[in-house]
Amino acid sequence: MRAWVVERTAKASEHPLALVERPDPHPGPGEVRVRVHTCGVCRTDLHLVEGDLPPKHPGVVPGHEVVGVVDETGPGATRFEPGTRIGIPWLRWTCGVCRFCTTGRENLCVAPLFTGWDADGGYAELALVPEGYAYRLPDSFSDSDAAPLLCAGIIGYRALRAADVAPGGRLGIYGFGASAHLAAQVAISEGTTVHVLTRSAAARRLALELGCASASGDTDAPPEPLDGAVLFAPVGTLVPVALSALDRGGTLAVAGIYLSDIPVLRYAEHLFEERKLRSVTANTRQDGEAFLAAAASIPVKVITQPYRFCEADRALIDLAADRVNGAAVVHVRPSGNSES
Repeated sequence: MRAWVVERTAKASEHPLALVERPDPHPGPGEVRVRVHTCGVCRTDLHLVEGDLPPKHPGVVPGHEVVGVVDETGPGATRFEPGTRIGIPWLRWTCGVCRFCTTGRENLCVAPLFTGWDADGGYAELALVPEGYAYRLPDSFSDSDAAPLLCAGIIGYRALRAADVAPGGRLGIYGFGASAHLAAQVAISEGTTVHVLTRSAAARRLALELGCASASGDTDAPPEPLDGAVLFAPVGTLVPVALSALDRGGTLAVAGIYLSDIPVLRYAEHLFEERKLRSVTANTRQDGEAFLAAAASIPVKVITQPYRFCEADRALIDLAADRVNGAAVVHVRPSGNSES
């Protein structure tokens, strides 16, 4: 099979990925093999190739928003029949026995594994996944539209819940890319007023098109105090900006796995009156199932920017340069056409 691997860590513009030939993988006990159709390009992939998240092993295959069809099952794997379309997400495995796993908090597992970091992901023609961590995908979404749901959507959904804004409340969203544009639609469907703050003019236009109440620059003050906010941009300097925009009792949830350094906070300005700052770490499978059901019910509109398989490295370059509006998706096996 063909696969993109992290040959070295460097800026995306320096082409740290290499397209190689590898032996076809075969599923072990409890695993299934997926013939990959599409793979979303997540900002976590960018942090991986650029070294912000050091690769767990040499030559890892990135990609954890994987959509494809089961074509081989391992011993004991009975959940999916060959030919079933499934999604492979970021959360790949948890121990199931630690105090977090046994209390419904598997996102905090002490020994988790992640797709495209600990194990090879979806920038490849074939990928493996433990069957218990894969998702059945709503038929209403195409392969291209389904891919961003598997991380951008699920993590955005958990971050939205962490911001703790009641229906009818006022939510601020800082940064408006793949994850944010999906979370915003869930919030709007629940009657929340959404204010978007982002440096991208194209993203501000998209936010208004999707029904957000306002869209302004990332350091601007929103038009009204916020009951909660989600920081999607991996920019630590925006933390005090967002905290200052919160009303009393508001919560700022930081959605990313990576964040640049946060400046010194001033207690009276940023945290007093029970303002809260919290991180979001991975997700549970329950989060994933809940989001996929909500996405199909609303239904959310997924904005994607397509790339051919041979352009996977360019997708990361464009993401680094803020040239992606919505979510970048690599088409590994385009519908009706095996060329890439």
